[in-house]
Amino acid sequence: MNTSSDDRIDTLLQHTGQATLDPVTGSGPVALPSYRTSTVRFASMDALDAAQAAKQRGERVPTYGRVGLQTHAAFEELMCQLEGGTRAFLAPSGMAAISMALMALLSQGDHALVVDCVYGPVRQLHKAILSRMGVAMDFVAPDIASLQAALRPETKVLYLESPGSLLIEMLDLPALAQWAHEHGLTVVADNTWGSGYIYRPLALGADISVVAATKYVGGHSDLMLGAAVTRDPALVARLHETHYALGSTVSADDAWLAIRGARTLGLRMQACGDHAMTICQWLSRRPEVSHIFSPAWPGDAGHALWQRDATGSNGLFSVAVDFNEAQVRRVIDSLRLFGLGYSWGGYESLVTQVEPSALKSHHYWQRVATDRMKAGTVLRLHVGLEDSADLIADLEQAFESARGEVADE
Repeated sequence: MNTSSDDRIDTLLQHTGQATLDPVTGSGPVALPSYRTSTVRFASMDALDAAQAAKQRGERVPTYGRVGLQTHAAFEELMCQLEGGTRAFLAPSGMAAISMALMALLSQGDHALVVDCVYGPVRQLHKAILSRMGVAMDFVAPDIASLQAALRPETKVLYLESPGSLLIEMLDLPALAQWAHEHGLTVVADNTWGSGYIYRPLALGADISVVAATKYVGGHSDLMLGAAVTRDPALVARLHETHYALGSTVSADDAWLAIRGARTLGLRMQACGDHAMTICQWLSRRPEVSHIFSPAWPGDAGHALWQRDATGSNGLFSVAVDFNEAQVRRVIDSLRLFGLGYSWGGYESLVTQVEPSALKSHHYWQRVATDRMKAGTVLRLHVGLEDSADLIADLEQAFESARGEVADE
């Protein structure tokens, strides 16, 4: 089936990457098969020469198995449709995609500005690898004054995540990108939260959008996958060179699973977002809750930016609760429907405690926390596709169990 540039994203997600019809029989499957290979064959030396020349020009032409065949190409096209890009480069995880993008842009002696609310392992990437390669990084608050104060002559990249990890902080990406471009910086944005469906960094000023397709794109907690997407020809060339040199490759089966998951991305994300807001309404009435961190929540500091720049929300948010450590452990261990796990974006509900050590180093927490919130604990919830009434009942019994912890002392 053919798609049109006028088709909306929900239509494109159903038709991008479908299997082609056999020209002889006029028939074919709806779903593209998983094309797995290590070797690519060519009809002639002329065909091989043409493929090699196209690869040197940065075109997506399979010459060897780790570049991938039709299944990989279909998922790359789907990610471009989601993100509004022209090329997508796949990696074995979201973190691998982040590493690939930063290594494509930074060289020895360069400096990067990183907003302090990004995914925690970015700090480990710098500590373990980039610093050893002679790349400097400063982690700063996501406002122009702080960035300007940390800017150096050798600064090349502004790396950010919006909304940010832990406290789901919404950033003014258009303003930050404009400032960065005025200073000649390349803007890389982690868009795992929005995954192209409800938030599009490239349209808001970012130069590269990085997504952990492990989360909402895959949607079933059964794959690890990342992608870096851009529409700048010069950045396409740099990402292509680094991607190929690093040997990054993903399983055709994982690409196939991600295509399957993306078909229902819109429905899942909307349902998770609706359920999350229902639960936030219940939480807002609980005496133990001192703050809800979600840009879709009207009381959130980033709500106006979310209304301006996003087209929806999802099931991920954090909540500050007035529980001590023993009570928090009782809450988590008492939950029946919320699994205890670090990921999110799948069909299931999950809970984790945001580590106190992470909050202590989190500048945003210091800016927003009232005395009551500082005395509390932060839980991160991912609300899945279960009935929200059942999830509320589960949370209620867990909260009551935590209250009993006080009585037991």
